Amino acid sequence: MDHGNYINGQWQAAAGGATFERRNPADTRDLVGRFPESGEADVRAAVDAARAALPAWRRLTGDARAQFLRRAANLLEARKDAVAAALTREEGKTLAESGGETGRGVVLLRYYAGEGLRAGGDVLPSASPGTLLFTERVPLGVVGLITPWNFPVAIPLWKIAPALIYGNTVVLKPSELAPRTAHLIAEVLHEAGLPPGVFNLVQGARAAGEALVNAPGVDGISFTGSVATGKSIARACVERGAKYQLEMGGKNPVIVLEDADMAQAVELTVQGAMRSAGEKCTATSRAIVVESVADEFTRRVVERVRHLEMGPGTDARFYLGPLISVQSRDRVLRYVEQAKAEGARLLCGGTAAHRPDLAHGYYVWPAVLDNVRPDMAIAQEEVFGPVLAILRVPDFDRALAVANGVPFGLSASLFTRDLGSALRFAREIDAGLVRVNGETAGVEPQAPFGGMKASSSFSREQGQAAREFYTQVKTISFDKAGA
Repeated sequence: MDHGNYINGQWQAAAGGATFERRNPADTRDLVGRFPESGEADVRAAVDAARAALPAWRRLTGDARAQFLRRAANLLEARKDAVAAALTREEGKTLAESGGETGRGVVLLRYYAGEGLRAGGDVLPSASPGTLLFTERVPLGVVGLITPWNFPVAIPLWKIAPALIYGNTVVLKPSELAPRTAHLIAEVLHEAGLPPGVFNLVQGARAAGEALVNAPGVDGISFTGSVATGKSIARACVERGAKYQLEMGGKNPVIVLEDADMAQAVELTVQGAMRSAGEKCTATSRAIVVESVADEFTRRVVERVRHLEMGPGTDARFYLGPLISVQSRDRVLRYVEQAKAEGARLLCGGTAAHRPDLAHGYYVWPAVLDNVRPDMAIAQEEVFGPVLAILRVPDFDRALAVANGVPFGLSASLFTRDLGSALRFAREIDAGLVRVNGETAGVEPQAPFGGMKASSSFSREQGQAAREFYTQVKTISFDKAGA
């Protein structure tokens, strides 16, 4: 039940011996385990190990590094069910979702193994006929990865895999709300035979994250989490000249036009809003509906949401599980109450679950709010829970204006049969991920992931776009001696 940090190929307790507990959000009587409460000394040891391992790791060919990722993919695939069960137990999402996420982790490892043989530079024409001019991509160095709890397999691996294949060494600091899953990832990488120090894991809360961000030996930080934390990381990295990559919040809209396939729009809007209990940055948060079809859309959404089953993710009957913590549950409830006070109409849900079998978990009944105005907090701020706000608009022009009138720009979707509307939406929506007749959540591993405005910083994750963060470009010219 006690777990350790993974530093320089060894499992070890925190330097000060402190630990923290993680409990099952579906039933807090269930202790998942105890984990090291790491501090600056632990982070320093991990960074030193990564720095020492870097020269030998970066000298390997891309194909040699790929062999480790392939072995890790095979190991993760072989224990997919066990990892999914651990994920559900500590994070709360359904087993079906946990299994899908673990499978995605396997795909990510294999995808980036394939990147090991991709060209890493360009040959350029020179004005001098005797000069060979070319570029080469080289590793960034030691990278610190700070990851959230809501996708504790996929997000760490879509950072770890490209970091490693491009020749970097890694220190991972996962969320303290999903430490067990991170431990299992470290086990897989250890058993895949990674050399000591190439991958390191430090568990803990804010102090560990701050120590990693401020560690002089870390060349870059890749972070996924809140806007406030992301901004503080950016400031710290700028201060010491480290590279940074930030994936932060979303307030993702779907726009429903008059010609939408209503059954499709309703089902995918509910799926985007309520799967994973709404705890994902790409969740559908706002439905912006043209007035002529708003009554029908709203009626059908409410009917669908009222029939959603909620309970422990280990039971296949349930569509959504608990929220991650009591703080998350209470924050969601506050947003619903504030929306009601501002004039929104609560059509269903929005209360804590008092069913006896759910009494020991952090459950909130999925909520639908109508008559939401664009200036309300529920329409502007990220709720991170199973709450859908419906905003009624007269036409497509107003729908686009409302969709773009928030600080975020991560994901957006349009439901229509009209190609012209779809093309206009794709061009004018302020979002990094654009879907037509699709759910706002989800993007394939080979495609770049990231948003606009306050949702992301300047680079993208996943696909070949990941190399922009994890590598640096050298410009090299060769001339004949004595020329």
